[in-house]
Amino acid sequence: MPAVMTDVLLSEYETIVADVGENVTDAAIIAALVRDGDWTEQGAREVLRLAQMYGTSILRNALALASAMQIEDGEAGL
Repeated sequence: MPAVMTDVLLSEYETIVADVGENVTDAAIIAALVRDGDWTEQGAREVLRLAQMYGTSILRNALALASAMQIEDGEAGL
């Protein structure tokens, strides 16, 4: 995945989280992801769960591996 793509995504998610403001609850983040990130509620819940469970260290390696293997959507069907 090109660096420009990840930079754009990072900027998009930083904006979404910043717009949630000081009331950063799981429900508020999920609502913002659905509203501003074009996620379904199920997808937003799963992305948040993955972020909370694994953090950036594991997920950046998973992203690099998925990209190298040309896996775009995976088996979860989200």
